[in-house]
Amino acid sequence: MGNQSIISIDAMSGDLGAEVVVRAAAACLDKYANLELILVGDEAELTGLVTSIIGNDKRIRLVHATEVVTMSDSPRDAVRHKKDSSMRVAIDLVKAGEAQACVSAGNTGALMATAKFVLKMLPGIERPAIIAELPAIGGSLHMLDLGANTLGTAEQLFQFAVMGSIVTADIMGIAEPRVALLNIGAEDTKGHDTVKDAASLLNESSLNYVGFIEGSELFSGKADVVVTDGFTGNVALKTMEGTVGLVRHYVKQGFTRNWLARLQALLASSTLRRITRETDSRNFNGATLVGLNGIVIKSHGSADSYAFQHAIDTAIVEVRNGVPQQIGNLLQREAA
Repeated sequence: MGNQSIISIDAMSGDLGAEVVVRAAAACLDKYANLELILVGDEAELTGLVTSIIGNDKRIRLVHATEVVTMSDSPRDAVRHKKDSSMRVAIDLVKAGEAQACVSAGNTGALMATAKFVLKMLPGIERPAIIAELPAIGGSLHMLDLGANTLGTAEQLFQFAVMGSIVTADIMGIAEPRVALLNIGAEDTKGHDTVKDAASLLNESSLNYVGFIEGSELFSGKADVVVTDGFTGNVALKTMEGTVGLVRHYVKQGFTRNWLARLQALLASSTLRRITRETDSRNFNGATLVGLNGIVIKSHGSADSYAFQHAIDTAIVEVRNGVPQQIGNLLQREAA
């Protein structure tokens, strides 16, 4: 198969409809010669969209699903009562070996529960985690867990670090990513026992552990991987998103308050465009549900076609690098 990648896509669960997914699929098919896509959802709707947007391309296949998991569906209901949802069928295709990864913009809790139920966990991993790429000075960082688990033991944080190191190495092309633990201070005496015990495990491991990192240093470029529990990680992520929005609000307000400010904005337009581009969340869309015995990528629910394309890109990179196998191998070496 070489570099061939086969990705199943839940085409129905995003906030903006199936057209976004089909347009993203078209862009990825143009970008990758050795890519096959399986679009899962309402076959009649998808047929019309594919015909008008993509045309006749043998690298795309449609699989019909009669149900859709909504944002209001509980994870339990999604697993028990929506077995023919586009989300479930897309994950089932990975389990059956017909696809190598799944991408969905659906309900995060339902996606995690369904993926865990269908694909199961990797040996040696107690809980899955959500990892995503975030902007940082000089490049980017990967952070986990971003909401799969509200709490975590020291051993689970260590497992998150292993998984985060593998994903970051593959996505960013870094041989030995610098791993840090999010804490209330950089000193060894700071933090609760769980974080301190996790630090001890990481100090004894082969990972490139660089110590504790504070919230104010997340974007400093001091670490490539930041590890924390899902409650703290999700709060930190939402705070980052809100801060970006606040800064953009003040910049826009400042540059539009009078004619002189508008002139200054015109003179600084190239710099402002670069800042907007580098902090554009669409360039970082596509969180990985790591720890599963398979590859599942979570796109933001409101992702447009450009953002959804990035989520497919992430799936392709992980397929080509065999991320689950790498995680399993590294865990075995650490346990030896």
